[in-house]
Amino acid sequence: MPTVSVKWQKEVFPGIEIDTSQPPIVFKSQLYTLTGVPPERQKIMVKGGILKDDADWSTLGVKDGQKLMMIGTADEIVKAPEKGPVFVEDLPEEEQVVALGHSAGLYNLGNTCYMNSTLQCLHSVPELKSALLSYSDTGRGNGIDQASHNLTLATRNIFGELDQSVRPVAPLQFLQTLRKKYPQFAQQHNNVYMQQDAEECWTQLVYTLSQTLTSDASESAALSMKQLFGIDLVSRVHCAESGEESTETESVYSLKCHISQDVNHLHEGLKHGLKTELEKISPALGRTAIYTRESRINELPRYLTVQFVRFFWKRESNQKAKILRKVDYPLELDVYEFCSDELKQKLQAPRQMLRDAENAKFGLKTEAKASSSKENEGSSSTAWDSSSMDIDKGKWFVFCP
Repeated sequence: MPTVSVKWQKEVFPGIEIDTSQPPIVFKSQLYTLTGVPPERQKIMVKGGILKDDADWSTLGVKDGQKLMMIGTADEIVKAPEKGPVFVEDLPEEEQVVALGHSAGLYNLGNTCYMNSTLQCLHSVPELKSALLSYSDTGRGNGIDQASHNLTLATRNIFGELDQSVRPVAPLQFLQTLRKKYPQFAQQHNNVYMQQDAEECWTQLVYTLSQTLTSDASESAALSMKQLFGIDLVSRVHCAESGEESTETESVYSLKCHISQDVNHLHEGLKHGLKTELEKISPALGRTAIYTRESRINELPRYLTVQFVRFFWKRESNQKAKILRKVDYPLELDVYEFCSDELKQKLQAPRQMLRDAENAKFGLKTEAKASSSKENEGSSSTAWDSSSMDIDKGKWFVFCP
């Protein structure tokens, strides 16, 4: 293989080997990597004229050490961007909030994480924000006290700050208003504000909003707190000793997940929470007796709140103690089994529509089933396949053993 040098403009590229077993287009590709001139724009002077892409090297008389001349314009060199790529994690905190579409955070004002977490959860409910926006600044309806009115206004204001700010917000005004309405959150130990329970903060704030938002003109502007968070329960109260039985109804704003040594999953804790024992006077026995209360959900809210009951009163130390046991929970919670027969009947049609939609989206492709019989004490498997059929037509092939 001859080795040549190529002069292009003011540059000379020495020591270029020509593989004469390959067509000249291969040689031109070599020059493209060196000069940036595309093969279609290269004009290389050889014996007989300009080198063609399909010429025969043996007829061109190219010799070892020969100097070839090339004319052509190189492609424009792509310039590096003036600003390199900026990753979200490298942005300042306030710009990250905008880029990711997140809400602003809340400063911890000293053991106020219980309050911050409650506010952030409620702030994620758009219907609640709509109701607060239409809440009147001046009027208090139907006997609502001033402290409840002020707390509702403070909630509206802090939600507005979270929506408008890209930097963390200091909820000082809300905290002061909360402590005026509920002094328990102002408890101190050694002149330091004490940590509080997020569930208690949630319960008190939701209760206050349920009173103020349904007593104001905002009721017509958005769903009420009852529709958003209220859970209607129907309970069967039974005394095994006397045989007495009654039915009770109540509205609550959360389901309780009771935690014990037997509870490993959220469903188990909810089941425990819906079946409780209470002691009260039995008219039939004329004394106190143990009653069993079995509750079922009779109406579901738009947003279902679940409380993990982790705190209990420890008599030995006369103070609260926390249960640290891990309880698993799913990303999607199905409470159908905890519903009353009446509600189950209402839910059957929409649940079937959801199942049909999921099946249409994903489509079951194949399925293998194992079956057994007592006669032969063995088992067999059957395969179902829709690979060659249109799933929408509902046709399947079954492959039997």
